[in-house]
Amino acid sequence: MSADAPALLKDILGPQALETIADAGTAAAARFDRGAFLRAASHGLEALSIMERVRHIADALHPALPGAYADRLDVLRAMAPRLTHGFQAIAISEYVARHGLADFDASMDALADLTRFGSAEFAIRPFLVADSARALATMTRWKNSDDDHVRRLASEGARPRLPWAARVPALRADPTLAAPILEALKADPSLYVRKSVANHLNDIAKDRPEWLLARLAGWPQEDARTAWIVRHALRTLIKQGDPGALALIGVGHGAAVRVRDFAIVPATVRLGDRIAIGAEILSDSPDNQPLVVDYRIHYARAGGKTAPKVFKLKSFELAAGDTATLRINQTIRDFSTRRHHPGRHEVELIVNGRTMATAAFDLVPS
Repeated sequence: MSADAPALLKDILGPQALETIADAGTAAAARFDRGAFLRAASHGLEALSIMERVRHIADALHPALPGAYADRLDVLRAMAPRLTHGFQAIAISEYVARHGLADFDASMDALADLTRFGSAEFAIRPFLVADSARALATMTRWKNSDDDHVRRLASEGARPRLPWAARVPALRADPTLAAPILEALKADPSLYVRKSVANHLNDIAKDRPEWLLARLAGWPQEDARTAWIVRHALRTLIKQGDPGALALIGVGHGAAVRVRDFAIVPATVRLGDRIAIGAEILSDSPDNQPLVVDYRIHYARAGGKTAPKVFKLKSFELAAGDTATLRINQTIRDFSTRRHHPGRHEVELIVNGRTMATAAFDLVPS
């Protein structure tokens, strides 16, 4: 890699990380086989992605850890505080996922300890797959933990659509199985936990929107912590302009406004260029109005097709008879999840779930 090339995510678990894990193992147990671990962990590492490295390191620990499984859990617990990055701890938690199903309860207890150093959200998934009822019963008890990392694991580990994680058939069939956990955490004092609860609920929104709206309608939003969760849990439905979701955050479907001068500048761009999206919103109401303003880009695709994606622009209150000027910039660049194609890109301005204006820009080959 050149000196100017950006660091790769997988390099978080590179050779230096292996040395750190080996040092932690040696410090935790005199019988930890440092050489065996480094040989196994180093072999073929370069070709692997970040999550493949997590699993690879977990397997490399197997010939290095001494004693029976219970002894190995004690070594992992002693290693965790000596690690220097969360992904290193995720890798040692993965050892529990790959070798601990036969000792279910002890392994779950170990994950609750290890998650303090690097989230065990991935490692807990095999236990949910193997026996979802048993795993969820333990995770439901965690909702009362004094440790916010453990409370977060109760929510995050049971997310129906947890990114990078194995899917759990029981949660796929019924994504609401962890509802008692979410109910208990709906006003959690930790933002770390509340973010997980909101993301978990947003996962449910993609499969069971009616359930979500009914459940959140019963949550009192006088508590600012609960209100924050509700707003963020509804973000997918709000982007879709769902009237029920908008109503739950105190916003009507549509608004008494006019849009003026909605434009994309420049109108012709190349990959890597930045566009400016701007408009004026004019109130036609004698009352103040809460507004949620988004924009939807219809990305050009091969064969004349398009793929729409909604972006947040601004949420605010527009005073009676007032005018708001909105501006946002966006760089047109490729991501691993989105590749751009030359062509016309239509853009909609959406106010409280309704399209109020359209514009466009053309992406031309570089």
